[in-house]
Amino acid sequence: MNVDLFDFDLPNERIALRPASPRDAARMLVLQGAATRDMGVRDLPAILRPGDILVFNDTRVIPAQLEGTRGAARIGATLHKREGPRRWRAFIRNAKRLRDGDTIDFGAGVTARACDRAEDGSFALEFPGNEPVELLLERAGRMPLPPYIAGKRDTDARDADDYQTMFAREAGAVAAPTAALHFTPELMAALEQAGIGHETLTLHVGAGTFLPVKATDTNAHRMHAEWGRIDAATADRLNAARASGGRVIAVGTTSLRLLESATGEDDVIRPFEGDTAIFITPGYRFRAIDGLMTNFHLPRSTLFMLVSALMGLERMQAAYAHAIAEEYRFYSYGDASLLIPDL
Repeated sequence: MNVDLFDFDLPNERIALRPASPRDAARMLVLQGAATRDMGVRDLPAILRPGDILVFNDTRVIPAQLEGTRGAARIGATLHKREGPRRWRAFIRNAKRLRDGDTIDFGAGVTARACDRAEDGSFALEFPGNEPVELLLERAGRMPLPPYIAGKRDTDARDADDYQTMFAREAGAVAAPTAALHFTPELMAALEQAGIGHETLTLHVGAGTFLPVKATDTNAHRMHAEWGRIDAATADRLNAARASGGRVIAVGTTSLRLLESATGEDDVIRPFEGDTAIFITPGYRFRAIDGLMTNFHLPRSTLFMLVSALMGLERMQAAYAHAIAEEYRFYSYGDASLLIPDL
């Protein structure tokens, strides 16, 4: 499909620079069947049905943004995928000043050797020594806020908490699964009381999620791979819930993409561990999920393509126009949408 079909104009003032406070006070645009309703995240227990299951991503964001020097040159690095115990693939700022074998000094006693430059301009960074890389990043790194926020304000101490979900457990993401940022212990208690269950999986979100689609046709776009895992017990419980009439609602596109990667043509969710580069565009048949809670996405992005695949392109174009007119807050720190199609 032509990528221009997924474009729209978003006023700058609609981009949220801070999350709602408290988190579950965010607004939520609900698209259910043919209906469109302006509601709030706190309405979830009343919207969903007993027996439904929300699926969260329990990945934890690491301080994956590094600033350093190679000689006199300033070098920026954003880690986006682990390749080994001490090796990460990274997008590099000022990459023209970096060659294979160069050492970057990130300060605080943290250095890395750049190697294996890829066609996309990324490098592998190898961190010497025996100290866990996670500890090195705690010393020298900072939270990797999306560029549409970082370009408008500096990262600060609040972001260390704001950009982490209440489910964060498995360290390895360089971007938050932002739909889950709206959840609080109070909301989870209300959902449980309403008979709505939840499960977790792990997908380590990479910085590739923010890369623009530069191709003119979706068939020419290549997704960056991300590592994920669903264990056998979780898969069994999700299959059992669907078999008994419950709906599987993915919280975030990361949960959705991993669930779909783990599901066969027979619509059975199976255990999964490994990389996925699934790219969902209109025409895709959803096999694992019955709905999606997600934030509002960038124009021409793979995530807007995904929600258009779920609900239909014209429907999502109209929904986003409504959200803009009604002054919903967009992107990672913004408001939510709940998408439940007639599958």
